[in-house]
Amino acid sequence: MTEHDIFTRLSAILVETFDIEPERIRPEARLYDDLDIDSIDAVDLIVKLKPLVGKRLQPEAFKSVRTLQDVVNALMALLQHAEEPAGEGEAALSRAA
Repeated sequence: MTEHDIFTRLSAILVETFDIEPERIRPEARLYDDLDIDSIDAVDLIVKLKPLVGKRLQPEAFKSVRTLQDVVNALMALLQHAEEPAGEGEAALSRAA
């Protein structure tokens, strides 16, 4: 899965679940300030993103996420972690944070 694929799916979730206008969805858009995603919405978003990585997402992995690009980066790191031998993915996740 590419960054573009993740961003496209993330965009669809934001439109379908939170009724966010597509023109507001940009990689640099800030979740809280630009898109009005509050902490409860963020939990809903994490639940909706679970199918992208095929496993349960830990909210801790998203603590430093501020923009949509940060969400994409965190998901990419989790996907890479799932594909790497044990131990190597932790470094990728810390780089994405």
